[in-house]
Amino acid sequence: MIQLNKKYSGFNSLTNDRTNVIFSNENSQLDDLTNSLTQNEKDFIKKKIKNRKKDSKFLLFDLNNKIQTIIILINKKLSILDVQKMGAEFYLFLNINHLDRITIYNNNRIVQNNNLIEHFIHGIKLKSYSFDAYKSKKIKKKVFINLITKNKKIDNVISKKLNALLEGINFTKDLVSEPGNILHPDEYVKRLIKLKKIGLKITVYDKKKLKKLGCNALLGVGQGSIRGSYLVTLEWRGKNKSKVKPLAFVGKGVCFDTGGISLKPAKFMEDMTYDMAGSAVVVGLMKNFALKKSKINAVGVVGLVENMPGGNAQRPGDIVKSFSGKSIEVLNTDAEGRLVLADAITFTEKRFKPSFIIDLATLTGAIIVSLGSEYAGLFSNNDKISKEIFEAGEKVDEKVWRLPLHKNYDKLLNSKNADMQNINYVGGAGSTTAAQFLQRFILNNTPWAHLDIAGMAFSKYGGALNASGATAYGVRLLSKFVEDNYE
Repeated sequence: MIQLNKKYSGFNSLTNDRTNVIFSNENSQLDDLTNSLTQNEKDFIKKKIKNRKKDSKFLLFDLNNKIQTIIILINKKLSILDVQKMGAEFYLFLNINHLDRITIYNNNRIVQNNNLIEHFIHGIKLKSYSFDAYKSKKIKKKVFINLITKNKKIDNVISKKLNALLEGINFTKDLVSEPGNILHPDEYVKRLIKLKKIGLKITVYDKKKLKKLGCNALLGVGQGSIRGSYLVTLEWRGKNKSKVKPLAFVGKGVCFDTGGISLKPAKFMEDMTYDMAGSAVVVGLMKNFALKKSKINAVGVVGLVENMPGGNAQRPGDIVKSFSGKSIEVLNTDAEGRLVLADAITFTEKRFKPSFIIDLATLTGAIIVSLGSEYAGLFSNNDKISKEIFEAGEKVDEKVWRLPLHKNYDKLLNSKNADMQNINYVGGAGSTTAAQFLQRFILNNTPWAHLDIAGMAFSKYGGALNASGATAYGVRLLSKFVEDNYE
């Protein structure tokens, strides 16, 4: 946990009641702190920088008997992402050295001129996330940070934006981290309804309403569970003009996936509590838009189900009629996420007539085989959106790689008994045929992109900006995508 206190003032002297953190370049330029140090202290710092180990970013030493100091080395080539990653590394450095009370001086001109200090703090906060809700003995790692800085107006604008993003990211991580017996569809809906208080319009479609709408593809997935099945919409209107088409984001929310009658192997089935990560990304993104009062119209749509075996569970060979009117032969009940998304995508297109639809899902194991945990799979009917998503991903290090769609893949989904089948029995191209299936439910040529995040939603080892566990992959990516192109 990070407790931050900001003080807007000049740089008079270093404190002796906590560790001082100073920015410098390799030439020992301390800029605004130059006049606050004695010549001996400046010479000592210069010597420490000169004699440092190669590639050292953080130098910890006692400046004198009372003042413990950390020098952070920076250069002009640092991007915003570099600074955020440096902040995350610094958090680990503090933990290793058991430092929990620090004062950071925004003294360096490079940092000041590029407004980087807030991004450095943001990196610290991102890396500090932990989920310990069910531990009887909670280890609270609190880091108390005093920030001494001058640029009050600029800092506050950036700070509010980044705090809104952090709130969305952490909410996504909390949702993904919850076990399936706690965050089942009924509980999930209750948590979404609470988002009304931040200005989101929440509409819940339960089993009765979904049956009336004809969302039988989604309902079929959840019919083996004692829990409810839902479609929930989250609307944000940041533009008052009602004619402005919303940006639409759709998420798969299978709160636990046993595979249904096509039962998964027992080994690693516990990981299927993360099968609702796509929906959690959409929810976190919408929370971010609302908190930062984003000047867009946006809608998030999530399909929430639990895929369980049981006396009333969907069987392999069942045929269901989707919201689109198209019939689907369910050959494998473990290819369930695409059934949920099928109804959610068509519903979104028909109800909201958005300018585009981006869906996210932990959809296929095949995407992990092809891309591992470095890239999400991107499939799209629109080159412009694909390019925008790709460029946003490069900027925030949530990377995507575009994979093909083609009519020869599409025909592999044709069924003898229905309009289509939910898997490709020929084999191969599992992620692509899943995306081809989804594309069949875009009925009016709406620009559409599908992100298969199966390899990205959870990390056993952590990443540059994440601890191990839920990553919230997609929140930063799509926030940047919208910020750069639509706000």
